[in-house]
Amino acid sequence: MRIRATVAVLSGALALSALAVPAAQADGSDGPNLDKTTAAERFGTSNGQSAFRVATAALPTVSKVTVNAGKDIAVGTTNAKNFTVSVTAKHATGILDAYVDLWHGPDFEEGLDGLLMPNEEMATCTAASATTSTCKLTFTAVPGSDLYKNALAGTWKVTVGALAGDGSVYWNDYQQTHRIQRISKLTVNAAPEPVKKGKTITVTGKLSRANWETFKYAGYTNQSVKLQFRKKSSSTYTTVKTIKTNSTGNLKTTVTASVDGYHRYNFEGTSTTPAIKAAGDFVDVK
Repeated sequence: MRIRATVAVLSGALALSALAVPAAQADGSDGPNLDKTTAAERFGTSNGQSAFRVATAALPTVSKVTVNAGKDIAVGTTNAKNFTVSVTAKHATGILDAYVDLWHGPDFEEGLDGLLMPNEEMATCTAASATTSTCKLTFTAVPGSDLYKNALAGTWKVTVGALAGDGSVYWNDYQQTHRIQRISKLTVNAAPEPVKKGKTITVTGKLSRANWETFKYAGYTNQSVKLQFRKKSSSTYTTVKTIKTNSTGNLKTTVTASVDGYHRYNFEGTSTTPAIKAAGDFVDVK
């Protein structure tokens, strides 16, 4: 059984206790390596074999890692976000197990401030052949607990391990990266409606995003947002202008009424906040 981490929020900080994860990149490289202590602690000897008895054997290879079906992980203010990670690995003796965690910080040993570990003690592995398997693990990210501060939004590193039938281990704390983001919301209102042709239409709205510290949605300030329009007879939006949100995340601009159609705001997203389009607001032009 792998040694697990106990993760707790204490005085607004993340306390990591019982985290037995020594440096898996002691040589300073970003590639895979076989760390005997790490392998033993992560995979243990539950399969009846030593996780490091074949230190000179060929290691398993990992060909593919897919986090959340390749999509960014967007988390709101209250609901936990569940997602799956799959690892495809290969070894002459087959694949028995896989391990994944997501972590945040400049370095795993120093500056680690966020950690997401799998819900299961062992992965569910499905063999495609005698040598290759795809192993799956599920995760749960909870705002205010796992994601206890807004600064955790952005790029996380992904640790990947694979255990072969002969006990040899692939291990890489820097396998790849993945983004965890604060869910965004975007509104729009075009008025007045109806309006005479040639008159001014005022288009307001607000861009906000989840705050993991207050459990509310707060305005996303100083962000570029596109005002777009499509005619009633068309299915395509075109960009009219680009404006920025103010200090509270609000949007406001004007356009001249010409034909019946829909106005919407379109935010293209940032590394910490997903893209979002508001539903179009119809204006009848007389």
